[in-house]
Amino acid sequence: MNLKLIYGTDTGNTVNIIDNHLLIELEKAGFNVSTLCVNQVQSSDWQNDDKFILGVPTWCDGGLQSCWENYFENFKNLSFEGKTVALFGLGDQIGYEEWFCDAIGVLAEIVIKNKGKVIGYTKLDDSYIFKTKPKVMFDENTMYGLALDDDNQQELTSQRIVNWVAQLKQEF
Repeated sequence: MNLKLIYGTDTGNTVNIIDNHLLIELEKAGFNVSTLCVNQVQSSDWQNDDKFILGVPTWCDGGLQSCWENYFENFKNLSFEGKTVALFGLGDQIGYEEWFCDAIGVLAEIVIKNKGKVIGYTKLDDSYIFKTKPKVMFDENTMYGLALDDDNQQELTSQRIVNWVAQLKQEF
């Protein structure tokens, strides 16, 4: 199954997650994945595919990573009709608890508003330590996508990705 993974990164942490965890699991699950940094996206990239994973770290007080921020006006105007989108992101639950992985929620809400289907929702479990309700939350118990805290919970990243990819295989 073909899948396009579009991501943004400033520090390289998102690329590290993609290269060392996510791509390995996606390929094991039988996905044929092409990757592209959002600062290289052309309109044809959205038109030629119908299954996407979006990777977006959250900066400081809930901001989008710089490449996503620069592309955001274009992103808000895309039609996602007929498209299926899963989202993952990185954040810091301790230093920026109230904004933990907000960027996932920001992008998910645009996809939904513009008639796309979001999949890959994850349940909030006891391994997450934030107590506030950041924008990553779809509802009280569910996140819009996979929220990773590789700063404070690196030991949980690999298993969270394994579980999420198994879920995506069913949902895509």
